[in-house]
Formats: sequence, structure tokens, C-alpha cells
Amino acid sequence: YGYYIKMRMTIKNTNIMKYIWIVLLLPLQVLAQPANNSNDVLRWQNSANNVTIIRDNWGIPHVYGKTDADAVFGLLYAQCEDNFERVEMNYIEKLGRMAEVKGETALYDDLLIRLQLDSTDAQKDYSVAPQWLKTLLNAYADGINFYLYKHPEVKPKLLFQFKPWYPLLWTDGSIGAIDIGGITTTEIKNFYGKTNLPIAKIYTENNQLTSGSNGFAFAPSRTVSGNAILYMNPHVTFYFRPEVQVVSNEGLNAYGAVTWGQFFVYQGFNEHCGWMHTSSYADVADLYAENIIQKKGKYVYEYDKKWQPVGEKMITLLYKTANGIASKAFTTYYTHHGPVMAQRNGKWLSVKAMNRSMNSLIQSWQRTKADGLESYKKIMELYANTSNNTVFADDKGNIAYWHGNFIPRRDTAYNWALPVDGTTSATEWKGLHTLDEMIHVYNPASGWIENCNSTPFTVSGASSPLKQNYPHYMAPDGQNFRGVLAVRLWENATKLTIDQVIHTAYNTHLSAFDILIPALLKAYDAEKDRYTQLQLPVEILRSWNRDATATSVATTLAIEWGQKLLPAIMRSNGDDDEADQIQKTERFVQHANSATLLQPLEQVIQQLNKNFGTWQVAWGDINRYQRLTGNMNETFDDSKPSLPVGFAASTWGCIPSFVSRTFNGTKKRYGYNGNSFICAVEFGKKIKAKSLLTGGESGHLISSHFADQAAMYTDGIFKYVLFYKEDVMQHTEKNYHPGE
Repeated sequence: YGYYIKMRMTIKNTNIMKYIWIVLLLPLQVLAQPANNSNDVLRWQNSANNVTIIRDNWGIPHVYGKTDADAVFGLLYAQCEDNFERVEMNYIEKLGRMAEVKGETALYDDLLIRLQLDSTDAQKDYSVAPQWLKTLLNAYADGINFYLYKHPEVKPKLLFQFKPWYPLLWTDGSIGAIDIGGITTTEIKNFYGKTNLPIAKIYTENNQLTSGSNGFAFAPSRTVSGNAILYMNPHVTFYFRPEVQVVSNEGLNAYGAVTWGQFFVYQGFNEHCGWMHTSSYADVADLYAENIIQKKGKYVYEYDKKWQPVGEKMITLLYKTANGIASKAFTTYYTHHGPVMAQRNGKWLSVKAMNRSMNSLIQSWQRTKADGLESYKKIMELYANTSNNTVFADDKGNIAYWHGNFIPRRDTAYNWALPVDGTTSATEWKGLHTLDEMIHVYNPASGWIENCNSTPFTVSGASSPLKQNYPHYMAPDGQNFRGVLAVRLWENATKLTIDQVIHTAYNTHLSAFDILIPALLKAYDAEKDRYTQLQLPVEILRSWNRDATATSVATTLAIEWGQKLLPAIMRSNGDDDEADQIQKTERFVQHANSATLLQPLEQVIQQLNKNFGTWQVAWGDINRYQRLTGNMNETFDDSKPSLPVGFAASTWGCIPSFVSRTFNGTKKRYGYNGNSFICAVEFGKKIKAKSLLTGGESGHLISSHFADQAAMYTDGIFKYVLFYKEDVMQHTEKNYHPGE
């Protein structure tokens, strides 16, 4: 792109320009496959000789390397074996090039990325990285490039050669690592695309409350063995992370979930401790309302009663069309706060955020080698994890919780949930909060910790932090229905084993309906003469215990009905409405009239009768798990095999989340988000752990490990984790060096 921009500036002849543009596009289509340097091939082969990959009988790769870099090389090779497409797509996204694959519809998603993640900055970080990190980054690229060299039949969509600086664009392993303070892609399109699209947030069947995860930790006082137990339960898009183990002779021995294309275990454990991340809503990115005017044809912005020039940068994006590749250029704007992303109420909004940093990548790696609480705390003092809460346990019996990690210090006179005044230095960040100042819990007297993307002020029951001791911006998170249930489940739980933790964490009670169903019953009892056709459905719901099960007709009625209520439940009462999910639900039932509650149930009955010939449909008959490869053109299909699922979306309070909906051409609902890698770990003299992965390890349809955990997943049946090499050797399916 750089060559094109320079030539465009210097060459005036239109025909020559057209020829240059075509030639410069050729590498994207025809010339992109690099000619591998013989020195590269020799280096790759030497690394491969230092790596052994052992696939166990579940297809899980256990990667053993002489050095950390060797282990990283093998880990990336193994990931590519299982699902190169997902590895590549994650970096296409972070490079802001998704429109080259998906077309113009992804153009403004790419612009969002390019405004926040500058590849030039990533390359600069790589050039000054400490040598140990640079060695790992080189190994990352070498592992992928060696895979492509050994598999010429694999045809990348765009990235024919991976660069070692790519991971410095994506330094966090979370699913939504880009935080732009609540700005939407539609607002970016309105500003830079000069459109006027509506930006109201509307909750629909296709936009459920899908984000989230659960993390639980139990002190020795709560367990049979007297050892700490950690339960990891991320809720993400299905197949977003595989299960791996990565080991080296330099002290690395981490097991858990790694996000496709990254070289560190994101949620997992080593022989001493474990870490579970849940998405954090601690305020880490802020919007600044800028006062912008034009002077002498240039934009300037006001700051401390002076006028500063608005920075400009040209960003040219390519996108796929029916006739080939097209381009669109944007003049983008910046203040010292950050990139301008949108306009509201006549004010340009710039975003101050830290969406990538070398320290974040360093922290992501170093925590995999922590040997206990004190070691982990030292790593947390890098203050570079912008998107996660952390639930922790170790082999010394410690349990801990941190609500966020990168927390800018701010003037509490301002409402940081809304755009703040960008014209004054009073709204600048004033450094970062220290670890002791952050909301945290160390070894609570209650003996347990839970976080379900919910308020930290119920995290350990009576031992929870007190809300009044912290600024509001540290924890704008409210309570949700998973959090309500988790507190209820763990506050009296004792003599726990990992099996009991797993069983309890698979509780499918839908606590949202503890509020909604009584309101429905009250409305029906007052209006039963007008809604006689609802008599039997209401009686089924009246006798329901509000637990989701595959055989339950009540579960079907409740969730289909609840989906129709959700837009009204989640409707905001204005920009300053801070009501949480529980409060919004309670507010809804207080103001809902009988028709608001009963007519949607009538609609559900009609739709079920139309689609299935009866409204008495068991939840598992329409709530299905169907394993997909992840191919963009692949769709769910009622005519293809699928499995019944008894749990439900976390929206309704189900701890083992399974978010499902209907798709084009289907009458049944299919899961696409929720439980992914799930693991319970006991930290004794030896690690004891059980895990479960959505579907299976491999993304290849022909693999025996494509869906070998599918039935286990739907039933909550966990497999034993093979952590020690002697156990791995006893369950070996394949033992090889990369490239063999």
C-alpha cells in the first residue's frame, strides 16, 4: 500500500497509474506466494527438529520444545494443522483487511481497526522488543510459515507469509479486545462515510446478550482435599479457542485454551497456579467531546483555551467486489486524545484507549510462567491487561480476584460513562491505579470467588469488596442473572471436589424467569377470561421449576416468550441510565400491562403451531447443537444431524451458556456461542483436572476429532486432562516433529 500511495503522489499519467495499480494488486492474487529462502527453510527445519508434538486420544496437541521459542514454533504449527483458516482470519481482522475477503460490508469494521491498531506502531515495537520477546515473535511467524511451506495445498485467503510483528497488533487474547468507549461501527460510518444511519441499540433475536464468561475459585476450607480448585468457563463464539499444552526446558508448562494464532495460553494453568479471565467492564477507554472549528481551511480543536491543529492521516482500504478489488480512501482525524471516531450533538468524539501494547503481550506471556500468587501479582503490575477480570488459584491454597488491571486514574467530578469535555486538561488521565487500589480480593474469609461478568461487590459473598470504597468508573458493571445464581450456589457449598464443582456449575436454573413468570401469572389470573387459549400453556409455566432441560416444554415456552420481551426489557431510559440487567427486568414487570405480557405468549403459541404442528415442543427438540467447520459459506441445516441441548443462553441466567437462534432456512434453533473450553483444576502436589471442548479439537470435517466431544458437550461429561508427560505417552495417538 505504501508503494501505491507514493507512486500515486508522483505519477500523473492516468494510463501509467492504472497499470501500476493493477501490478500492485497482483501480489494479493497471483504473486502472493513467497519464494522461500533456503536459509529460512533450514532455520525452520532446525526448529522443527527441536520440537515434538504428541497428539493424545482426543487430538489435543502436547507441544514439547527445547526452548520457549521452540515450543512457540510447535504450538503455532499445531494450531495451523487444526484450523489454519481461523488463524489467518484472526490476523486478517486485526490487520484491518477483512473487507478484502468479505466485501464492502466489512469496510467500516476495517476502518475501526485501522484507526485503533497501527501496523507501523507494531513494527516499531518489534524493532525495539527485548531479545527474548523478539525470539518468540520470530518463532511464531516461523511456525506458521513452515506449516504453509509443508502444505502447499493450503491456499490462504490473503496472508501468504506471516510477519513476526503481527502478534503486536493483538496483544490480548480476548474475543473483543478493541474498546472504543461504546462507539458503534454505524457511528463511524456516519462520520467518515457521510451517511445518516440510525444508531439506536435494538435488542433482537440476533443480538442477544452473548458476551461473558464464568470464573470460580475455592479455597482449601471449601474442598475435600484441602487444595484450591479453579473452574474456567469462558463464553465465546464456538470454536474460538482450541485446547493445548505447551512445554519447554526453560520452565514453560502451560495447559489451557489458546486463541487461534496467538502464542500464549490465554485461560489455563501450569503446575503451580491457574488463571481464568472474564470480560471486564471496568472503564478503560474514554470519549472526549472536541470543540472543532476551521481556520484557514484546516481543522483545529480547543484545548486549555488554545487552538491545536487536528492531525490528519490518509487510510486507504481495499475491498472485494464482483469485479475484483476496489479501494476507498479516508482522511481520518486525530487529537492528542486519540482518533476521532464519531460525531454526537455537533461534537466530534475522539477515543482515548490502549488497545495494543508490547507490555500487554509481555504480560500475556509471563503469566503462563507464574509460580504462585506473589509471582502473579508482580506480573499484574505491568498494568497492561485492558479487557479482563481475573480469577486465580494456586498450589499454596491461595485464591484471588482482580476487577480489571489497566485502570486510568480520573477526576471523579466527571461522569466517565458519557463523553467528557475535551477542551480542558482537567479531564486528562492522571496515571494508573496501582494493584492495591484496584478492586480485588485475596483469600476471602468466605472461601470462594465467583465472577460472571457481574458486579465485583458480590464476588465473595460477605467477604466482597465494598462499593463505596472505589470510584464508580472502576466498576460500572451491574449484577446479572448468572451472578445471582452463582452467589446462591456457592455461598453454602462445602466439601467440594472437582466433580462436584463441575456438576454445580452445570446448573441450568434460569433465574430471569423467577421475576418474569410471576408477572405473567398475575397478568393471566387477572385476564383469564380474555385469554382462554393460554390456559394450558400458563399452567405448564406455573408448575415449572424454571430449570432448563431438553425434555421441558415450559423451557421452550419461556425462552421463546422471553425473546419477544427482551427489546422492551433492555430498553434504556436515556444516556445516564445505569440500571443493570436485574433492575431493568424488575422495572419492566413493574410497568408492563397484561397485554404486554400475554400477547407475546399468544404469538409464541401461534409460531410453534405453524412451525411444528403443535405448541407442546420440548426444548431439546428445537434447541440443537450442530458442528460446523467455520467456513463462511456454511450454514445450519434442519435436515442434517444435530444433538438436543438442555441448557440455554446466559441471558436468562444459565451458567453453562448455550446461545441459540434460528437461521435462514431453519425452524430449529442452533447454538453458536457459549460454553467453549471448560476446565476444573485442583492444585495439589500434583495437578488433577478435567476439561471439555465444544465439539472437538480439529476444524476438519474428515478428522475423528471434529466432533468427538460433541455428545459429551451437550451432556456435560468431562474428560481427564493429561497434564504429565507419562500420562500423555499412555494415551498417544500420534508422536511427530512439525513437518512430518
